[in-house]
Amino acid sequence: MGLTTQSTGIYAFVEEMHQDPNFNTDAVIALAGNPNTGKSTVFNGLTGLNQHTGNWPGKTVVLAKGIYEHRGKKITLVDLPGTYSLLANSADEQVARDFICFGNPDATVVVADATCLERNLNLVLQVMEITPKTILCLNLIDEAKRKAIRIDRNGLERLLGIPVVPTVARDKGGLAELENTIHEVALGKRQMNPRQTIYHQAIEEALRELQAELEEVLQGKLNSRWVALRLLDGDSSIIDEIRRYLITSTTQVGKEV
Repeated sequence: MGLTTQSTGIYAFVEEMHQDPNFNTDAVIALAGNPNTGKSTVFNGLTGLNQHTGNWPGKTVVLAKGIYEHRGKKITLVDLPGTYSLLANSADEQVARDFICFGNPDATVVVADATCLERNLNLVLQVMEITPKTILCLNLIDEAKRKAIRIDRNGLERLLGIPVVPTVARDKGGLAELENTIHEVALGKRQMNPRQTIYHQAIEEALRELQAELEEVLQGKLNSRWVALRLLDGDSSIIDEIRRYLITSTTQVGKEV
């Protein structure tokens, strides 16, 4: 990775992951979701016994990492802390945000509870603002049916512009389709076109001004619109992370050249 032993947070975690002698993967996938959506059940269903946990350096947060094979490819799955948003108001939110934004996963799966989808979509939309490679895993679909909740999967895919996979993770229902979808998205076999959230005109004007300034600084390494949104939100924690990320990226490129 070209990082140093002084690396902290996301950089130390990624460095440790890549230095693991057992780490040999074709894609790294982030697994996000609200608490109590069955996210860990999805993780266990995909990775089985091929998993272990580790501490996030500098935070009292534990992450689980697991591996599974699909179509001859080895996939590493990182189970992020359950969180309702990525606004970095807590250690769990900051860890989830930092991994999705700065850890460069090849795809991010957001596990949502099909019985209360509206509440869960807040996190889905936030992840979509960071990365186009977002998959919505619509878990507990059997519970939704029992409650007479009907979800138009195809309509939801059209509205969001991302793949939607219904699952019943505790019975491993839908996990085979989820594996196929992860494979297609992570390895670039599926065209992604997530819908962009449009805000009030005054916010959009401020975003355009900020983006024009940020694009020169970020040089395509980060989504300038997402960074502008965080700055408008007053998220000061993002500034130091962006600085560290840009320095780390520049150092890595210099070593590769």
